[in-house]
Formats: sequence, structure tokens, C-alpha cells
Amino acid sequence: MIRALIFDMDGLMIDSERLYFQTEREMARKYHKTVSHKTLWKMMGRNPVESMRVFVKEVGLPLKPEEALEMRNKLMRVKLKTELKPMPGLFTVLNTFTGHLKMAVCTSAQQEFLDIVVDQLEIRNKFEVLQSSNEIDKGKPNPEIYLTTCRKLGLSSRDCVVLEDSSNGVLSGKRAGCYVIAIPTPYTEGQDFRKADFTAPDLFQAGKYIKNLLKDITRG
Repeated sequence: MIRALIFDMDGLMIDSERLYFQTEREMARKYHKTVSHKTLWKMMGRNPVESMRVFVKEVGLPLKPEEALEMRNKLMRVKLKTELKPMPGLFTVLNTFTGHLKMAVCTSAQQEFLDIVVDQLEIRNKFEVLQSSNEIDKGKPNPEIYLTTCRKLGLSSRDCVVLEDSSNGVLSGKRAGCYVIAIPTPYTEGQDFRKADFTAPDLFQAGKYIKNLLKDITRG
């Protein structure tokens, strides 16, 4: 039974991976360094401090992870408030399933950024749970954040469909026991999505697939 949709945020609901990649490359250039796609991919889905720990170590920055995070946050606050764009199909999916399924956001971003996004897009009232990384000890690919979200929804993970754009997110959702639909972006399409139950090219197609799943369940 499908009773809920759980949305990752960065790269799934909003075109923010582009903004993060720009910001992290700006930070590396400040110290006359470069950052590889492999490092940026490795950072995806992890909680903010874990992500910056990877970044500082692999780029070789003379910063503590907490210092790097503060620098990134300062840059990202401006970008999110001035350059935020929803991913194609987001509002279609939200409008299609509002009132039919419970919905949640489950993001590795901090609560501050989650609040900026849902308020900028005026979609806060669409979701029963807005789960950030603030109270999560272990970031994706650990399942903790999805297990926490399912618990807050009052549902078994088997009743929840997760929408993710990164391999770390897919692994997190699968390890939690959810049904996972991957929607790769140009920033993640080279990652390994074999663990996903289904891979869609965009949110429009993911929404159609979910509608068909619901029809199959009803017929069954």
C-alpha cells in the first residue's frame, strides 16, 4: 500500500545542486584549489558537517569543517533567496497527490534552508512532516533520516515512496525499507542508481508512474 510520498529537497524539489556546486567551487578557488565531481558527488545527501568534512579533506583546505560550513551557508543563503527555482514537475506532483497521500520533505540540509525553500515556493502547507538534518546523527546513506520521517508520519516504511536524485539518498531510502524512485539530474546522472526500484527522467514521469502504482494496488 502507498500512503505517503517523501521528497528529498536539493536537486529533487529545487535546482539547488547547481547552486551548491557553484558555491563549493568558489570556495575552492579562494584557496587556489579545485574540486572534482567525484568529491562533490560524495558530499551529496550527507548532513552539512559530514559533507564539509569530506570537502575540506579532499580539497585540502586550511579550514575546520565547521568553518567551511559557515562560509558555505553565508553564500548559499543569498543564492537560495535570489536564484531558487523549482524542478520541472514539482507543482504537478504536489497538486496531483495532495489530499490523496501524506507528504513529507526529508532533506540533509539544515532546518534554516528547508524553511527558506518551502516559504519561498509557498508550499509549506502541502507537507505533514518537514524533516531536516538538524536532529539527525547519521546522514545519508544511513537510513536514520528516512526512518525518522516515516515514524513522524505514523507509517511503516513499506507504505512510503521516496523520491531521490542522488545515490546516497537512494541507499538511505532503501535501507529504511521504502520504495524508492530515482530521478537523476545532470549533476548526479553518473552515479549508481541500481538500488532504486524505478528510475524516472523527471518529476512528470515519476508522478505518472506513481499514479499507475496506485491504480495497480486498487485493482489488486
